[in-house]
Amino acid sequence: MKNSKLSISDILIFENEDYFLVNKPPYLSTLSDRVEKVNLLALAKEFSSDAQACHRLDKDTSGVLAFAKNPEAYRNLSMQFEHREVTKIYHAVVDGIHRFENQLVDAPILKQDDGVVKLSRQGKDAQTYFTSIKSYRQHTLVECRPVTGRMHQIRIHLASLGASIAGDEQYGGKPVLLSELKRKFNLKKFTEEQPLCKRMALHAFSLEFALLNGEKQKFEAPYPKDIQALVRQLELNS
Repeated sequence: MKNSKLSISDILIFENEDYFLVNKPPYLSTLSDRVEKVNLLALAKEFSSDAQACHRLDKDTSGVLAFAKNPEAYRNLSMQFEHREVTKIYHAVVDGIHRFENQLVDAPILKQDDGVVKLSRQGKDAQTYFTSIKSYRQHTLVECRPVTGRMHQIRIHLASLGASIAGDEQYGGKPVLLSELKRKFNLKKFTEEQPLCKRMALHAFSLEFALLNGEKQKFEAPYPKDIQALVRQLELNS
């Protein structure tokens, strides 16, 4: 983790006496990771000693993540997740041009021993809705609304539609190179071209749930720099 000086106040989206929500940076594990000493939960506990992560995001996924400051708040949000009352919206840049209109993928997911998942009747039920936001020359920005919360759900469901997430090589995605977008692109001699986004282009854009007083609130996380740069180049070169 490069930015070990990161603190929760740098990435805070919302805070009240029960919850705080952050815009999770990429390359940072939500919970403790055997390899990395720094993780988001450890930073959260420095910020609020009883903090508990109410859900999790893949290490390479950025975006909105909720923490509870007390057991009652944690229980309240856990129950909403369990009863599928939380609205989660992700944005993904995917390979190819797709015109999804509230398209449902209802396909069970089986977690394998190697940490990868596959679609299988033996798996747990999983549903995701997809809607195209904007098409570019070779890519599409897609809104993803998972109903369930299975491991790698959005990634495998998009791959099943032939719309793998850009940069998600585990599930068939290709890195986005500027030379493939820009017609007159010259790479300096003896340099290797780097992808515009060095991870899968998946961002948890918003989260909507009821606070302890019953009031529903929606929280949004702006794109981090790498996805901003990727979308900007797609716009410029389409």
